[in-house]
Amino acid sequence: MDTSNPTSGRTPPRPRPPLRRRSIVPSFSESAASFIIEVAKVVVISLAIIIPVRYFLIQPFYVKGASMEPNFFDNEYLVVDEISYRFSQPKRGDVVVLRNPRHESDFFIKRIVGLPGERVEIINGEVNMYNADFPNGITLDESEYLPPDTRTTGTVDQTLGDGEYFVLGDNRESSLDSRFFGAVTRREIIGRTWIRAWPVNRLQILPRPAYQPAIGS
Repeated sequence: MDTSNPTSGRTPPRPRPPLRRRSIVPSFSESAASFIIEVAKVVVISLAIIIPVRYFLIQPFYVKGASMEPNFFDNEYLVVDEISYRFSQPKRGDVVVLRNPRHESDFFIKRIVGLPGERVEIINGEVNMYNADFPNGITLDESEYLPPDTRTTGTVDQTLGDGEYFVLGDNRESSLDSRFFGAVTRREIIGRTWIRAWPVNRLQILPRPAYQPAIGS
């Protein structure tokens, strides 16, 4: 009787290594890396939106000094619309932020009173405008935004060229404006004041005055 092992002469099977469970929970380093990538995406997208808006559409500016009192006061925070003037020209009565013609790193806030091609005359405390509608001149009625006893100091007689604007501060006795540095060019105008954002109790969208009679815009 054959009593030999039927598997004799064969290589015995090797034992299989124990199975290891693969974690489906990411490690701390993987989670941190994923978080950083997502934050970076948000930052990049936000900058892609904010930077063009900040530098090409609207900009914040602080009022410095008293040259625009009683309508704008020191340290008020304004939002300036930079896009409107890409499609239309500045209008009479607009309060604008502009570069100081003598020091372009400085900025002024002033009101446009004279438009290209007009003759501006300041005499006896009044601002007179001469244009195609009023060749003999008309005194600018600024009662909508100036106190009734306001007098515009100085003597000026200037005809504006193409693309030139005559600007004045509302505080006519304490303003460095076109009476001193002359007309400003369209290139020097940054934009129109749009919103007074601070202080909260003076929050408003800033209107454009309506002159009576209408003398062109």
